Amino acid sequence: MRAIVAAPDVVEGFGAIDVPEPVPGPGQVLVEVRHAAVNAGEIRHLDLWPAGRVLGHDAAGEVLRAAESGPGPRVGDRVLAFGPGAWAQRAVFDLDSVAVVPPDVDLSEVAALPMVGLTALRTLRESGPLSGRRVLITGASGGVGRVAVQLARHGGAYVIAAVGSAVRGDGLAALGADEVVVGLTGVGDPVDVVLDTVGGAQLVAAWGLLAPGGVLHSIGWASGEPAVFPVNSTFAPGASRTLRSFGDASAPAADLALLMDLVAQGGAAGADRLARLVASPRGRDRGAAGAAGAGQGPARPGLTHPSGDVSGGFGPGTARVQVDPPDTFPVNPIAIVGIASTNRRPHVR
Repeated sequence: MRAIVAAPDVVEGFGAIDVPEPVPGPGQVLVEVRHAAVNAGEIRHLDLWPAGRVLGHDAAGEVLRAAESGPGPRVGDRVLAFGPGAWAQRAVFDLDSVAVVPPDVDLSEVAALPMVGLTALRTLRESGPLSGRRVLITGASGGVGRVAVQLARHGGAYVIAAVGSAVRGDGLAALGADEVVVGLTGVGDPVDVVLDTVGGAQLVAAWGLLAPGGVLHSIGWASGEPAVFPVNSTFAPGASRTLRSFGDASAPAADLALLMDLVAQGGAAGADRLARLVASPRGRDRGAAGAAGAGQGPARPGLTHPSGDVSGGFGPGTARVQVDPPDTFPVNPIAIVGIASTNRRPHVR
């Protein structure tokens, strides 16, 4: 079968080659990959992978072989998956890393959801209750940012979306941002929660905006620059402020199902139910996303797909690579797809 693998000896850092068929273990399913997703961080850090390693983590497709042990998707089920080796015609995933896609959800519309959705959901959940709190999301035009804006808004937060330029802020107000600012100089009052995807000097500036008792989640480093904190800047009177990392993508099946439920509901999801979703322990509150209800405040979509239009190169956010029909594979799909910072429905060329 064809797959995209790490190739550190070439300029691109990857290549499309023939590789052996994957063999599922007892607790794994074999998936025919119909759609895969490209995340900016995966491209930025291609040099971390050994030569020949099948790349990618986000995939959507159909189960070819069910797991030998334990309950799980059946042969023919459409699934969303998160795990290594996704950029191939076929891939194996652990049972706790796949979720069945609802019948009214398009596979291509959720293929780019796993990495960005899990990052946004789990980071906000670790922040505690969001209702009435000020949440700052940097790099808000990217895939993680767009999902985080929606989830934080539905959780009852006052959402400030920070972007690098005015054009990158297009569409964020419609997703739920109360303020859209360029850089952080326009942020006035202190904030309670920060999701930072930029790093560098902006991480330091975001730390300075934290209110007593606030938490800053460092979940990306798009700037590629070091963060240098001024002397004594980590000291402040009042309740302790916290700087946290993120990297827990373990056992994502339940959260993938929650996120897809939001996509399926669209505008029917109530803000009260979504607030419960963000605040609930992992995977325990399927009802928060699985049932529609009327909430307080203006109605907004349950979750809008994080991608934008596909364009040349690698822009911020997430791109989708289509693998269809299953017996073919683009020779160099990553070289021709990326996404722009828009909120329009993606298309693949």
